[in-house]
Amino acid sequence: MPVCTRRALLAGLGALAALPATARPFDEVSASGVLRVALYADNAPFSDLVDGKPAGIDVAVAEALAEALKLKLDLRLVDSGENVDGDFRLNLWRGDLAGTPLADLMLHVPNDKILGTRNEQVFLVRPYLEQRLAFAWRRGTMEGLESFQDIEGHTVAVESASTSDMQLLLAESGRYRQNLKHFRNVQEAARAFLAGETQILAGTRAAIEAALHGSKANLADVPVVELALTGPIRSRWDLGGAVRSDSRDLGYAVGEALGAMVETGELKAICARYGVTYTAPSGF
Repeated sequence: MPVCTRRALLAGLGALAALPATARPFDEVSASGVLRVALYADNAPFSDLVDGKPAGIDVAVAEALAEALKLKLDLRLVDSGENVDGDFRLNLWRGDLAGTPLADLMLHVPNDKILGTRNEQVFLVRPYLEQRLAFAWRRGTMEGLESFQDIEGHTVAVESASTSDMQLLLAESGRYRQNLKHFRNVQEAARAFLAGETQILAGTRAAIEAALHGSKANLADVPVVELALTGPIRSRWDLGGAVRSDSRDLGYAVGEALGAMVETGELKAICARYGVTYTAPSGF
């Protein structure tokens, strides 16, 4: 065998040996007794470290799913990449260079037909809640917030590079760019807003409500509103889960459990713990 061919073969075998454990269909997951779930880190109020332990809405959902499927939960918080496609690749079907076992399930995934179509290696599980963009504003500092035009003359606290940030940067040809004050995350933006540094707070309704709830703010003084705006940035979308495409039976089992949690009100109760208004996804 030529040296170059032999080297190529050995390199290929070495790469195969370094591959992580493949995603598992439901019978393998059941036989192992463990459900591996990947959630995003630094994603309050859905999944974050609180006093060194994972906490949040998605953490509670993952715990409830494992209990419903009679499995032990192996929960991991993962960093978000440049896009969801890359997160799928790293956590569900290719893995990392260290050979970390793949997750069986990811939660907090946009339930989007185009996203599913371009990721053939992944099967999207039914959605379990609707995410919406919203604003909080402080009474006494402005007359009201009923349209984007009311932002004029006021400062908005917003998380950098978030969907809300993109929406405001692009709104009305960049008319409100100078009104934005950027922060590392919604929690920091909320603290600045509550300290009176800005008159408006932008973010998802869930993140805003959770931040206000955690700070014990008087909600009568800081109403939360949603504003209609046409443009390339969606103001609402469904969140669901994802499994590897050859683990569809696991996806169906998870989907049934999520549907039951929606219908029984369990998801609504989980959200309420964090001061978040639960909105069912389309179709429920």
